Amino acid sequence: MDATWPAAPELNRPRILRQRWLDLTFLHWAVDPAEVAHFFPPGTHPDTFEGRTYVGLIPFRMVDTGLPHGPAVPYLGSFLETNIRLYSIDTTGRRGVVFLSLDANRLAVVAAARTVFGLPYRWARMHHERNGDHHTYTSTLRRSGDPVEAAVAVDMGAQLPIGPLEDFLTARWGLHVHRAGRTWYLPNHHPPWILHAANLTSLDADALLRSVGLTPPDRPPDHAAVSAGVPAEFAVPLRP
Repeated sequence: MDATWPAAPELNRPRILRQRWLDLTFLHWAVDPAEVAHFFPPGTHPDTFEGRTYVGLIPFRMVDTGLPHGPAVPYLGSFLETNIRLYSIDTTGRRGVVFLSLDANRLAVVAAARTVFGLPYRWARMHHERNGDHHTYTSTLRRSGDPVEAAVAVDMGAQLPIGPLEDFLTARWGLHVHRAGRTWYLPNHHPPWILHAANLTSLDADALLRSVGLTPPDRPPDHAAVSAGVPAEFAVPLRP
C-alpha cells in the first residue's frame, strides 16, 4: 500500500500537463463493489471504504490547460466537463480513479484526450452558471438516438471537515486507464481539497448514468460537496 496516503506523493519529472479544476460539485453514491468490478482495467479492482465503493458524478470547469510552463493552449485550455468515475486500487497499492465517461464541450479536447490518453471523452453541449453560492450545470450529449441529458443544481454551504470518507473520495493521485492492451497509471498532484457542504436542489442524471452502463440509484447521493477548486499537474504515465 502507498505509505504516504492520503497526502500527495511527490510527482516525478518530467511533468507533461497542468490544469486548474474550478467550481466543482462532487456527488457520490455507495455501491457494492461486485456491481461495478467489471468496469475496472486489468491489474486494478474497486477500492473500498467500510466495505463499499463509490460512483462519482462531478461537473466542473476546466481552465488553464497547457504544458507545465508557458501560456494555456488557445481555445483548448478552458472548457466545461462532467465526469462519471469509480475508485480504483492497483497491485502496487496506488489509489486512483477509473473514468466511465468524461463529457466536455470542446470537440478538439475530446479528440485529443481520446487519441493521446485513451480516455472516454464525449462531446456535449454544456452550461455552467454561478449566482452567489448557487451552481447550476447542464449537459446534453451530441449524438444520435435518444437524448442523454443531465442537470445538477446545488447551493454551497459551510466548509466541511475532511474526514476518512472525504480523503477516500478526493485524495486520488492518479487515474487508471487501459490503452493499447495495457493498463497505465497517470499520476497527478494537487493541493488538498477544501470542501463545502452541498445542498442539492435539483438532480436529473439517470440518462447520463445509464449511458455508461450504470443503474441509476433510487435515492439522493450519499455524499455531496462543493469546492472552489485546485491547480493540478500530471507526470508521464506509469505501468502499475
